[in-house]
Amino acid sequence: MSRASALRRWWNRVTRDPRKRAPGSDRKRTLVTPEGIALNLTLATRGARLGALIIDLILIGFAMMVVTIALIYLAGGVTKVGAAVARKDAIGQALQFLFIVWVAAMFLFRNGWFLFFELSPRGATPGKRMSGIRIAARDGGRLTAEMVLARNLLRDIELFLPIPLLLSARGGDMGGAGLAAAAWFAVFMLFPFFNRDAMRAGDVIAGTWVVEAPRRKLAAAMSTGNAARGGVSAGTGARYRFGEAELSLYGEYELQVLERVLRDGRPDALAAVHARICAKIGWDPGEGDERAFLEAYYTQLRARLESAMRFGKRKADKHSGAA
Repeated sequence: MSRASALRRWWNRVTRDPRKRAPGSDRKRTLVTPEGIALNLTLATRGARLGALIIDLILIGFAMMVVTIALIYLAGGVTKVGAAVARKDAIGQALQFLFIVWVAAMFLFRNGWFLFFELSPRGATPGKRMSGIRIAARDGGRLTAEMVLARNLLRDIELFLPIPLLLSARGGDMGGAGLAAAAWFAVFMLFPFFNRDAMRAGDVIAGTWVVEAPRRKLAAAMSTGNAARGGVSAGTGARYRFGEAELSLYGEYELQVLERVLRDGRPDALAAVHARICAKIGWDPGEGDERAFLEAYYTQLRARLESAMRFGKRKADKHSGAA
């Protein structure tokens, strides 16, 4: 590329009117599922992610405080526990050991909070749900335990490891360890500002995105359409009813993918998903009624999964055991 053309491209970028760009357009991404379905996503803003983390930390801190107060109350109160710990006999040593166990349990609880909620079908902690965001695998597949574990262990290295060193600095005398901790903290906190996908180091290692999850209820929108007619197509009059064998092939992850495809309403994605489901369940309804077919399948699959969950049975995806 010549220098003149390079300068021209740079000048066009500088002088482009930012008002002509749709808000959030630079956060639009396309995710391709293992089935080859392209889904349009919007990356979460850095502010939304920070807000979600703060909410989660407040909830975690409150839960830890409640558990700690309950344990102290059961042990006889702060004064009694403090006096017992100060003793040099076997009781004092036992309580000191229990304190170490409590610290380890609180560490596991904090990490277990993120693991439990982010491995759920929603892929979001309470803080993320309140902020309208969730986690998604960048390869389009289902979130795995390895992904969630990696991104959350990295959070400890990014955030919680340098904080004790920073708090230990007194009177403004940081010292070598304090300065190193401050630099460590700054590098990881600024990391999302130096990549176009606003990813933490944990997201880079785990292969995840944090994306917007608008609070839209597809089931309510479908209640006046094909779902209310019991799976009868308005265009062809065909009635779509699926048996246990057809519905047992898919789980919660596939239900979410199907929901996104129906929300987007792109004809190419609808046709691709329709073809794959038909090939999977052994149907051949023909072309031209893809949306009615998928709406009926979505409604009946969702009802089956929700019914199974009421009895304590879950099917995470098509690779899991039957619900």
